[in-house]
Amino acid sequence: MRDFCLSILVFARMMNKVFGGTVHKKSVREDGVFNITLDNTCSLFRGLQKEELVLLTHGDSVDKVADGFKVVAQSGNIIAGIANESKKLYGAQFHPEVSLTVNGKMILKNFLYDIAGCSGTFTVENRELQCIQDIKEKVGSSKVLVLLSGGVDSTVCTALLNRALNRDQVIAVHIDNGFMRKRESQSVEEALKKLGIQVKVVNAAHSFYNGTTTLPISDEDRTPRKRISKTLNMTTSPEEKRKIIGDTFVKIANEVIGEMNLKPEEVFLAQGTLRPDLIESASLVASGKAEVIKTHHNDTELIRKLREEGKVIEPLKDFHKDEVRVLGRELGLPEELVSRHPFPGPGLAIRVICAEEPYVCKDFPETNNILKIVADFSASVKKPHTLLQRVKACTSEEDQEKLMQITSLHSLNAFLLPIKTVGVQGDCRSYSYVCGISSKDAPHWESLMFLARLIPRMCHNINRVVYVFGPPVKEPPTDVTPTFLTTGVLSTLRQADFEAHNILRESGYAGKISQMPIILTPLHFDRDPLQKQPSCQRSVVIRTFITSDFMTGIAATPGNEVPEEVVLKMVAEIKKIPGISRVMYDLTSKPPGTTEWE
Repeated sequence: MRDFCLSILVFARMMNKVFGGTVHKKSVREDGVFNITLDNTCSLFRGLQKEELVLLTHGDSVDKVADGFKVVAQSGNIIAGIANESKKLYGAQFHPEVSLTVNGKMILKNFLYDIAGCSGTFTVENRELQCIQDIKEKVGSSKVLVLLSGGVDSTVCTALLNRALNRDQVIAVHIDNGFMRKRESQSVEEALKKLGIQVKVVNAAHSFYNGTTTLPISDEDRTPRKRISKTLNMTTSPEEKRKIIGDTFVKIANEVIGEMNLKPEEVFLAQGTLRPDLIESASLVASGKAEVIKTHHNDTELIRKLREEGKVIEPLKDFHKDEVRVLGRELGLPEELVSRHPFPGPGLAIRVICAEEPYVCKDFPETNNILKIVADFSASVKKPHTLLQRVKACTSEEDQEKLMQITSLHSLNAFLLPIKTVGVQGDCRSYSYVCGISSKDAPHWESLMFLARLIPRMCHNINRVVYVFGPPVKEPPTDVTPTFLTTGVLSTLRQADFEAHNILRESGYAGKISQMPIILTPLHFDRDPLQKQPSCQRSVVIRTFITSDFMTGIAATPGNEVPEEVVLKMVAEIKKIPGISRVMYDLTSKPPGTTEWE
């Protein structure tokens, strides 16, 4: 620790500005994985190659380098790292802390051990003992009600509580909110009983469907007031959905406490909250500066109020998913539970894209024209157009060569879909368009993955790219099928989810995929616009996701991380479900797309 105060690893922009350099917003934004060139004589990058794959997420870049600093990393002509070796000051434009930066751990090791002089003596066992000690000190002889979903986070949390406290102090409750997978609650109860955890299962579907919460009204000229939200089954906003669900969990928990003749003020509420949950929710527990990406159900207003009162136990709040899994193994939990795919607290509620009307803004036509140029780039370069110059300005020569190659070999079309999904772009929340791609030929996945990386970089109003299975989409939908969280809609998604996950399990590749949300969208393809057929069907998206930290990740490439025949089998089975128009495959990494669509 002797030089820790002088050894700073922060984003290059802030450091450069503080020391007299300048920072400017560029026309090109880098959100995703890129190769950068490094000066590997710099202490920070010792032992690395001269070219490394890293995660970049920014819209601003260093322009003039501060005096005393030198450029030690570049992404094309954009500065990606600066250093002042004599002062032991290092600034990185990229994220060394995430798994998408292939050798990020080595960069952090160089910084912490060689530059800052730290030693690695803090272990998982230390952290386990600290968690147990903290629980004992906070709870004392009181009782704790733990909300137990059956996933690894809440189960590890419960195991820690049982290790720290007497069994009669811990009340384990599983709340079926009506948005569970097929037979999910039954499976959770059975799995927990095998672990010796007696869990009370509460069926609260009706309460959730009709749940409401209070939301702020922003008024510049008046004192901020509150409004009552719509009921959940009539809500289309993903943030409002999440807040209603989170607050309803607390209300149901209080009802359980009342039924047990306990006083709410005498019972702690325990949750398996992780660090990423707090970061994405912009909780003050994690950061005072973070942007809200999405409000997690375990960090809503009611939870924050209880937290301020000191009534919430969150032993995993400083852990990431991979660390929780290591801790779970240390606690003796079975591997099938520790490695289980996460299923979000709001469940299928955030996997239904609810909408009453299409999302079509004034930028819709122009963005569609840009996508046409990209999808047919080899022909477009022969026809000069102002939008072609925009595409060229946002792409490198290497990108353009790749586009020429792809569009010369494959007949593609790209188009906007009239819906919004949640993403993370430039470290901020985005709620933007989805780009669809269809093809006359069989999908060439490597080319599609390239386009999925390229398109959001050029079009900042797009945060997600999907491939649409089936024949080329001649007339992309411009309207939507009105969709809410009704029992019929949920049944359709529940069946699609069941079919897809069954096929993944039977294939033996479930362990290769970290998570696989199945999404229901309000999109009805293949309608002749002249016949004016109403939009009445919906389409399903398969979202494979590979990650270790759940802060960043990539979509699985069919033919590489998962066999293409497995994906095609999912598509075929989902298409048999009544009311399904098309099946799509999410090609997007995180960033710019979040793991879930909402």
